Amino acid sequence: MQENYSIKNIKKNTSYLEVEWNDGQKSKFNYLWLRDNCPTAHDKDSRHRMFNILKVSTEINAKKYNINNQGKLEIEWSEGEHISYYDVKWLRENCYTLKNKKKYNSPYTLWDSSLQENLDSIKIDHDEILNSDRGLIKWLELLHHQGIAIVKNAPTGEKSALPLLNKISHTRETFFKTPFEVINIPKPNNSAYTAHALRNHMDLPWFENPPGYQFLHCLINDAEGGESSAVDAFAVADYLRKNENEIFETLVNTPLRFRDKDYTQVAHRSFYAPAITLTKDGDYNDIRFSVATMDALDCHPDIMEKVYKAHHRFGNLLHDDKFQIKFKLEKGDIFSFNNRRLLHGRTAYNPNSGHRHLQGYYMDRDEIIGRLSFLKK
Repeated sequence: MQENYSIKNIKKNTSYLEVEWNDGQKSKFNYLWLRDNCPTAHDKDSRHRMFNILKVSTEINAKKYNINNQGKLEIEWSEGEHISYYDVKWLRENCYTLKNKKKYNSPYTLWDSSLQENLDSIKIDHDEILNSDRGLIKWLELLHHQGIAIVKNAPTGEKSALPLLNKISHTRETFFKTPFEVINIPKPNNSAYTAHALRNHMDLPWFENPPGYQFLHCLINDAEGGESSAVDAFAVADYLRKNENEIFETLVNTPLRFRDKDYTQVAHRSFYAPAITLTKDGDYNDIRFSVATMDALDCHPDIMEKVYKAHHRFGNLLHDDKFQIKFKLEKGDIFSFNNRRLLHGRTAYNPNSGHRHLQGYYMDRDEIIGRLSFLKK
């Protein structure tokens, strides 16, 4: 039920107005914040802010203020000969005083190997997504909250995953092209293009902004071996945070170096980032882990041993059977996951025993979250 908020009392302070609401809550609204967010500050079509807050002084304040006969907060400013009118509902919804009092609730549902017993909970049929917004929302919610979903019964023609992916948004192009072909090839420029086992890893950790989501579309998987693995690295990080905090803090505070050594490229990419990064709320933002592409570290000599021990501990937990799940992709499956949360790998396979061909796609995290938010509204 929507609350019917109203302002009971207003008090002027040096740098803000203090508002007392009809439900007893109190808010502080800074003068610069209020002037910057005047409804007239934004273009009505583009909705971009056109007002330049840099053109007023930092001493600006409310010369006069009241609740007018339309129920809006009316402010006459001390400079600029301007009057602002604020909708009370908007003020309450955007009140940073109350927002900062609220307990943060993570959108992530962390999981461990117990998910192995309930893999059906992360599966969804291709046509359910393609033919209904309800199915699309279900898929996006799995991707956003659990970080993993397996789409079943997709067509298996070349690039046949694109109509489904385009229900979300556009894919992200990289130098691997779109889609990239995950097959065993001679003289590979990436270990994914071999029949070797792959340790659990993030794709493209050497990018400043690695792809947010990855989609591996199984066209055929008849070879012996090639079993996929997945681990919720946020859950592993959370375990360390609660049980081995010194290791956790080392992984959060020490930048590691990742480097692309692709012999086919004229540009070699390199980037420093901690193994674990957090959001402004202290939630998990991303996990960078890849034994294959971590470069020679150049940490300060006094902490090198501590960093390696933390990396060693983290890496072993990321491959511990307590946390990871294993499954074999079937023809028509699309293994979908948050590349900056879920690490993925596979066992070795015998290329002489049959064919294994996946087509891969990337998409930025903004597209998943933005599409889900739009559909739910």
